[in-house]
This record gives sequence, C-alpha cells and structure tokens, in this order.
Amino acid sequence: MRLEVNAESISPSVAPEATSGSILLMCPHCGGTLRPLNRTWNIQDAVIRCASCDSATECKGGILRALSAERAAHFSRFITDYETVRAAEGRGSATVEFYLGLPYEDISGHNTNQWKIRARTFRYIEEKIIAAIAAVAQRPLNILDIGAGNCWMSYRLALKNHLPVAVDLLTNDRDGLGSAVHYASILPTLFPRVQSESDHLPFRSGSFDLVIFNASFHYSEDYHKTLAEALRCAVVGGTVLIADSPWYSNEDSGRQMLVERRAQFTARYGFPSDSIKSLEYLTDRRLQSLESEFGVKWKIHKPFYGVHWALRPLRARLARRREPSSFNIYETRVDR
Repeated sequence: MRLEVNAESISPSVAPEATSGSILLMCPHCGGTLRPLNRTWNIQDAVIRCASCDSATECKGGILRALSAERAAHFSRFITDYETVRAAEGRGSATVEFYLGLPYEDISGHNTNQWKIRARTFRYIEEKIIAAIAAVAQRPLNILDIGAGNCWMSYRLALKNHLPVAVDLLTNDRDGLGSAVHYASILPTLFPRVQSESDHLPFRSGSFDLVIFNASFHYSEDYHKTLAEALRCAVVGGTVLIADSPWYSNEDSGRQMLVERRAQFTARYGFPSDSIKSLEYLTDRRLQSLESEFGVKWKIHKPFYGVHWALRPLRARLARRREPSSFNIYETRVDR
C-alpha cells in the first residue's frame, strides 16, 4: 500500500544555510520544496505531492525517484548496458558481509585491485579532507554522494555520524541504491537515497557542506553543467570533490583509451557501451576550462596507491604503450 504525502509549500527563493541533519528536497518538476531529508527519513513506499505544482514524486523501496520520464528514457539504454557489464564483472553479492567490508575488503575476489584503489582514496578523503571540514564546522556534515552505486561510501560516512544522501541512476539491489538494505542491520536509520542524474539534482541550493563525485564525474555528458549543479547544491564555503575519475596528460591518450575500451566491450558484450556521450576522462585542459568558467581553483591531492601503481607510467613507456590513467582527487571551495 502506498501513502500519499502532501508537501509543505515553501518559496523556491528560500535557500537556507545547511545545518546538520536537515536537507531540503526540491520538486524535480517545478523547483518548489517538497520536504526535508533528515535522520528520521523512513518513507518506504509513498507518493509525495508538490503543493506548488501538484506533481507527484514517487518513493519506492525507500528510494526517491526524482528522474523524469523523459530523462529516464534518455538513460534507459545506458542503465541496461551498465548493469549487464557490472554483472559480468562480478559486482555485488548475496551476502551482507560483502557490503559491510567495502571498500577495505572485497570478499568476492572479483574486483580486488579496484577496491584497493577505492579504499586508499576514501581513507585519504576521510582523514585529510573530511576531518578538516568537520573540525571547522564543529558538527556532523551534510554530504552529497554522487554516483553512490551500492552506497558503501554513504554507509561509511553515516558510521561517522554525518548525514549522507546517496544519489545514483541505478536502483537495483546488487550494485545500485537498493543495495543499501544490507546496511540496515548496522545503522539505526538508513540514509536517504535518491535516483537522479547529476545535472538535475533535486535539492535546494546551499544544502550540502560537501559534494563528492564518487568515481562518477567522468560519466558526465557536459562537465560544465555537472559542476555547476554541484556548486549550486553546496553551501557558501563548502567543498566539491572529484575522486576516482581517470586523468590523462593529453587528449590523444584519452581518445586512444576510448577506442580500446569500446573494442573490448564490443568483443566481450556485443555492444560498445557508448549509448550516452560520457566524457570519460579528465585532462589538465578540461580542468582549467572549469576553473575559468566558474572562477574556482582546483587543489590536487595525490594519494599513494602503492609502488606497483606508481610504476605503471614507466612500464607503459618502456613497452611503447599509451600512458595509463592516473587518479587524483580534485578539491575546490565554493565562494560565491
């Protein structure tokens, strides 16, 4: 049985500063405010009706569906292809222990090397960046986890008493937002989960202390539009992070990577996995273009991923192969 929830009418011009434990949810149709997301969010199956435009936003299985029918159609092939590839790669598990161990342990053994990278990135973010932001705020942080996948990062942030909101296009229960049910036995209340695209986020401006692109920024079809939306959602003085997106020193290396990857995907899966025109990688030129447009300045963090990883560029040059991707963390403050 689904409930119908009427939202309070709040002026779209209201953009309060973020405070711990409450984030204003925006109607994806008209921009009016629907209701707050907070630590007591426990709606499982309901229709939230906007008081401003009377449109309905569905919450199903605890996941708010804030993707319009038009945009869902745009992403449908991408989602199908992505889920096919991820399943073939052995993503997800039927065991709770798998999810509770991430990112520090991959008990499936299918993607251990990648999880080692994710673990080192997250430990660096947690110890070097989040700790400093929380020390200044002197309270738990509102954190937007864009590209949350199976929600491992939101889970780790919730364990530290922050309020994460997990956003992704995927809602399945093995590799998407539905996977968060595995954390329910540990957390007193599951964090809010929202199906949305990164270019049209259903949150009021100035809602988050920290916005993290969790291995997801490179899926953007327009970096300028995607970053603009992240900056809008962050508070003045807040932080936006891009983590675990591949970087190349030049466009030629990135384009060559795409040619190789599409050939590999076609050979293995029967499709090149290019149904949307994701930009797929970063370069200094692309990052500088974002700096120029938005007046931001990137602070580049370089976590140490081990000697084997550090020697990859040298081995590639000796073998006369294209340069391998690098992973840095790009941080910028929101000053507006």
